[in-house]
Amino acid sequence: MKNIAVQKGLSHVADYLKNAGYRVFEFDTSQKNHGDFFDGFDAVVFTGLDDNVMGIQNTNINVPFIEASGMTPEEIKDAIERKLQ
Repeated sequence: MKNIAVQKGLSHVADYLKNAGYRVFEFDTSQKNHGDFFDGFDAVVFTGLDDNVMGIQNTNINVPFIEASGMTPEEIKDAIERKLQ
């Protein structure tokens, strides 16, 4: 089972991914300050409403980030699956 981090405020996405069989953890932007926070996840879904909301502009992280603005939960799931192949 894949572990997906979903930014708080995207509960409709979190619910959809849970129903699709993913293990989903909601996070808020204050948690991004812990350098290794995202290491335990297979993908991260965030809104991108802030320029660098994740605070990772200059960080080398091997976890795929999905910017969810304008996407349906189905499109987000498809994007996660493409990036995890």
